[in-house]
Formats: sequence, structure tokens, C-alpha cells
Amino acid sequence: MKTSTRFALSVLLLRPIAGWAAPAEKPGADRVAVTFDHPEKFIDVRDDSTDFENERGRDHFLPILKEHLERRAGKLLPAGQKLAITFTDIDLAGDFEPWRGMNFHDVRIVKDLYVPRMNFTFKVTDEAGQVVKEGEEKLLDAAFQMRITGVSNTDPLRYEKEMLNDWLRKEFPARKK
Repeated sequence: MKTSTRFALSVLLLRPIAGWAAPAEKPGADRVAVTFDHPEKFIDVRDDSTDFENERGRDHFLPILKEHLERRAGKLLPAGQKLAITFTDIDLAGDFEPWRGMNFHDVRIVKDLYVPRMNFTFKVTDEAGQVVKEGEEKLLDAAFQMRITGVSNTDPLRYEKEMLNDWLRKEFPARKK
């Protein structure tokens, strides 16, 4: 086999591997900015001394919510517009009930008593940077357990994601073709 043929073949074979190594740009990440203002003061998603691997804390849940918003809002925003969201509080569905004993210290109990809530401000700007829309939201879903969600039922943030999806659909209704 000629050297040039081997080189061309190796480039073709290594091309997909190189694509895996470089993380792809997340759609909408350049049009959606998500900020968490003093997350250590949030009702939920705060770090806990019993959460050694940070499976219930800020470092675990907040990036998931951020990525979800970037992806969903990026698809719904009209062309040329940008969205900035600043969360001021997050209370996830469910809660920990330490009185259940040692085996339950890290088990989130989900009941209708522990509803998901989110407080945030938002601002939508156009291509020129002019404010198109802005506001403050206090989302609460008292019927979160009664709905059928489009999010996987094994996703620990399914109720919060669906609540955000509802808000996004309300703020950015589908454009008619």
C-alpha cells in the first residue's frame, strides 16, 4: 500500500475519533445565559456535610438545569434573540426526612407536600442588545405528581425540568409558519 493511501485511510479512520475527543458546542449555549445568584442560600441544592460525593448539591444539579435551559430555550427563542436567566432560589420536588433513620439520610422523599419551586429573573434581548422582554418569575407546581411529563421518569429533576418547559412554552410560543 502506498504511503499516501495509508495516510488518507488513517485520516478517514481517525476523523470520527477526533470528533469524539472535542466536545461539541451545545445548541443554544451562545444564546442563553443561566446564572445562579448565591446558590449557597437556595432552599435546596445546597451542599450538605453528609453529601460526600456531592450527588445532591450545587455542583451536581445546577449544571444539569443550566444545560437543560440552554438546550430547550435555544430552540424556542426567536432568531437573533438572547435570553439571560438569573435564579435566586430553587426548591426541588421532595425533601429529606432525617427522622426516618440512618438508612434514609440521603433519600429524597417525594410527596405532594414538597412541591418544586423556582424564583428567577429573566431578560430577552434582540440582535442590537435592546430589551424585548423582562420579568421576575416565581414558579410553583402544586400538581407536579399528577402530570405526565415528557422527561424520563428516572430523571431526578423531571419535575423541575417540566416546570421550566411549561414556562418556556408560555414565554416563547411556537411561531406559526
